[in-house]
Amino acid sequence: MASQNISMPSISSKSEVKPVVSDTVATTKPKPCCVCKDEKSKRDECMLFSKATDPARDCKTTIDQYRSCMAGFGFQV
Repeated sequence: MASQNISMPSISSKSEVKPVVSDTVATTKPKPCCVCKDEKSKRDECMLFSKATDPARDCKTTIDQYRSCMAGFGFQV
């Protein structure tokens, strides 16, 4: 059997090693389920318990409050 020389790459200096830093934590926005909880519950309560024939029209102000809150976090509802 003949022996073969195999060269293995090695890290020779610290300048070659670059740590992986995740900056996605700082730039990600919150999940839609985690923001505007009060506005969402008021909207849902209004829609569910409205006696009007058109609950969306009856609850327009609470729906608009929820939409503007979500838009403040960058969500389009």
